[in-house]
Amino acid sequence: MRQIILDTETTGIDPKEGHRLIEIGAVEMVNRRFTGNTYHQYINPQRDIEAEAVGVHGITNERVADEPLFAEVADAFWAFIAGAELVIHNAPFDVGFIDHELNMLNAQRGEPKLGPVAAHCSVLDTLKMARDLHPGQRNSLDALCKRYEIDNGHRVLHGALLDAEILAEVYLAMTGGQTALSLDASNTTGKSGEASGSAGIRRLSSQRPPLATVAPSDNELAAHFAKLDGIREAAGQCNWDALSNWPAAPQGRD
Repeated sequence: MRQIILDTETTGIDPKEGHRLIEIGAVEMVNRRFTGNTYHQYINPQRDIEAEAVGVHGITNERVADEPLFAEVADAFWAFIAGAELVIHNAPFDVGFIDHELNMLNAQRGEPKLGPVAAHCSVLDTLKMARDLHPGQRNSLDALCKRYEIDNGHRVLHGALLDAEILAEVYLAMTGGQTALSLDASNTTGKSGEASGSAGIRRLSSQRPPLATVAPSDNELAAHFAKLDGIREAAGQCNWDALSNWPAAPQGRD
């Protein structure tokens, strides 16, 4: 299963008021494994970024003034996400902006038309998922990081790619954790080189140092056999010290 964990940053909160995308970040996973493929793009929105938005993500008008227009990157972006399941925190917000950009692009250039997102991708909203799992609690990305012990100390401001990477970790934790070692024997290594499958388990086991064997001291043996005597007295029988791999009982013992 191919999933794209995606986040965007914008000039404001409502595309109906003319607000635009200024950053897209996305991380690819296949079968719950990071492939190493990402998509990251700043975009010139052809309008001013609201001060409140700058306070959230820190992206200024000057930062994106020389970036490409959405029309210049739309095809590459669409090729990256088409056909995948999109994993997005508060999906209606991001999908709404993406569809708004695609609609404007389609009106400008006609065919071939791109979008809408829901017609070509399935969408999983992790905010809705979190609210179902944790009703009545805070379910922002930061709150989920704290709840699932995901390190987000490097997240001072919002950023599309950084937030997508953090969301990927949160999503894996919310849905049972990343399968670091797959039980599918047909896979031996993941794309990023992590061990997987039964071959990977054997390989990791072979890399462990041998366990040390520590023999019991005389005092420990005496305490052990005293315990067995107590069991034998209480139960009438005790065969633990009759096992071939146990040390011999001290002389004088029955």
